[in-house]
Formats: sequence, C-alpha cells, structure tokens
Amino acid sequence: MTALLTRIKQFARGPQGQRAVASVRRAAADPRKRAQAGRLLDRLRGRRH
Repeated sequence: MTALLTRIKQFARGPQGQRAVASVRRAAADPRKRAQAGRLLDRLRGRRH
C-alpha cells in the first residue's frame, strides 16, 4: 500500500500529474460536474436514490 501511495505522489509531482490535478480542479469548480461526481460516488458507495 505504501508503494502505491509513493507512486501516486511521484506522479502528482511530475508535469503530467500537474496537468491532471489542474483538470480535476477545473471540473470540481463546475456545479454540473460536481453533481455528476457525487452521483457516481453515491453509486459506488451503494447509496442508490
């Protein structure tokens, strides 16, 4: 598990990771995308409404 977190940290520090982080931040600022992500998380957690 620690190795996985280390690899994620290394990715996030690199240029491709920085682009991914910026993309996610832009999507999080959009209310429609935020709602879509919330519905997906609810479905993954087993809370189907």
